[in-house]
Amino acid sequence: MIEKSSGITVTEKMLAEFCERSFLKLWSYPNPHKDDGHELCDLIAVFGNTIFIFFDRENALPEVPDKDPQVLWDRWKRNVIDRQVKTSHGAERYIRSGRTIFLDAKREKPFPIHFDRTIAVIHKIIVAHGAKEACERASPQNVYGSLAITYAETNGGPTQPFHIEIDKRNPVHVLDSHNMPIILRELDTVSDFKTYLDEKIRAAVAFDYLSYCGEEDLLGHYFLNYDTATKRHVIGPKEKGQINGVMIGEGEWHDFVQTDLYKNTKNEDRISYFWDKLIQRTCQNSLDGTLGGNSNIVCGESAIYEMVKEPRFVRRGLAERMLTAVERFPDTGSFTRQVTLLSSFEPNVGYVFLQLRVPEEFRATLDYREKRQTLLEIACGSAKNKFPNLVKVIGIGIEAPKFSDGTVAEDFILMPCETWLEETKSHYEELNREWNFFGTPNLRQYNDRVTQFVPPPRPTRPAQPRKIGRNELCPCSSGKKYKKCHG
Repeated sequence: MIEKSSGITVTEKMLAEFCERSFLKLWSYPNPHKDDGHELCDLIAVFGNTIFIFFDRENALPEVPDKDPQVLWDRWKRNVIDRQVKTSHGAERYIRSGRTIFLDAKREKPFPIHFDRTIAVIHKIIVAHGAKEACERASPQNVYGSLAITYAETNGGPTQPFHIEIDKRNPVHVLDSHNMPIILRELDTVSDFKTYLDEKIRAAVAFDYLSYCGEEDLLGHYFLNYDTATKRHVIGPKEKGQINGVMIGEGEWHDFVQTDLYKNTKNEDRISYFWDKLIQRTCQNSLDGTLGGNSNIVCGESAIYEMVKEPRFVRRGLAERMLTAVERFPDTGSFTRQVTLLSSFEPNVGYVFLQLRVPEEFRATLDYREKRQTLLEIACGSAKNKFPNLVKVIGIGIEAPKFSDGTVAEDFILMPCETWLEETKSHYEELNREWNFFGTPNLRQYNDRVTQFVPPPRPTRPAQPRKIGRNELCPCSSGKKYKKCHG
């Protein structure tokens, strides 16, 4: 069982809630501490060898009529931005030093996730609250009251109000009260969030300057700027040329979210959260200490770990296929099984989705769960035999929902199979003789194409009435030709 903080301040609690959705329960931890008892950061999230450290600071930028706005801004920036930037660099040095991270101030609960500090990618993220209203008052043209950001080689000196310069040689990410929920809502998988931040750092380092009016505007530019050659979203020009800087204008996000493309995609994505529920339920069981099996999903690779890697649009495709398989489960007898193979976003990785319907007396036996897990393993091994290119197979086994009593019990298996010996192949061939997974003549293969953004369906034209020839039979059922009936 793992006990962790849920945040202390209101804004920390909000950050923790958003991160639990994005990074899931097992990989995000609010208020970690150093070995001297001081807080390391406000929240740390670790997945693989990517580390996200968040620093949340709230301090209202006051409106004082008899004070110079520049002086007020400089003071706010020093307290909220500059100090947190310095703190974030110190936290990175602490992490890379290999010193112990704790979940509590008493230093009794060590951080449960292991990572390689020598190769870890560390994203430092500052969430600054308090300037939104002042920014809106100062400039009616500011759509949302977001902070403007420029990455360049800078010493971090004074800037114009509501504009922050960040040294691109040691970059941090700065979000604010408005765009923090947008970023974590739109990039609500580890894969999507990491890919965006990686591309942002690449662009900041590649160009002399990267400037934008608000983080949400940069995100809008990123979504709309897809490079078909590399099959990824990029920031800045898709082709290298004589361009030394990138500036993103205000309103990119505002205009993007008004499009039918965006609205339809959000509607289509709703089904994808079925995938998230499978993961979250198992993660909560792990935190509560009620998870069965021999997989440590916190510290090592597991089926859940592989499922978390999937980006949002791939989760949509996976969930659609799984739910379609659930709906089409046949009503052919008291003992029925159906297996579906699904493709991952990761190359040469597949999911085996096994549904079972068994008689109640069989389910009541003490070793039923063990037998069900064994059957899932046979299905995974048979998938590897049928599709030799697979290097990993993830098995997901459930009671067929169409015929279950409403209880939820899933089995998960991770089968690494890049090395597949002949005796292993023969072993699963022998076990599969009784079940014939992926060997029946009714096996069907479908090629699906899943895209990140889904255009709305085109409106269909109403059918035009067809003219009836004078020598055709009349549709009035008289049996006469049209010209005889109607002249």
